[in-house]
Amino acid sequence: MSWVLLLIATLSTFALGALWYGPLFAKAWGKASGIDMQKKHGHPAKVFGFSFVFALIAAAGYLHLVGFSDDVLHSTLKGAAVGFAFAATSFGINYQFANRSWQLWLIDGGYHTAQFLLYGLIIGLWR
Repeated sequence: MSWVLLLIATLSTFALGALWYGPLFAKAWGKASGIDMQKKHGHPAKVFGFSFVFALIAAAGYLHLVGFSDDVLHSTLKGAAVGFAFAATSFGINYQFANRSWQLWLIDGGYHTAQFLLYGLIIGLWR
């Protein structure tokens, strides 16, 4: 397992998150989650530190279970399938019991589907 690959995949989630929870969906996510986006929520070092660890574990787990592929399209589609079938649907179960909106599920589940799609793309491109 390549630590450089895992680091790139892990950091990719932060770039995706900055876009996803920034200009694309910040207002909608804040409204759907009931969070005031103008207020600080937790110390950034703690939030980003734990997020980094969780993203690293997700990338390593994905690579361990799925492995490398020479077919970039196949690897990318596999990532999207894993993100949707495991991450997004797990959020869906929790969100139904927590009575959270479908809009919030689409935003959060979509992010994690895109996260694993990105892992698949990066791993597929890795040589």
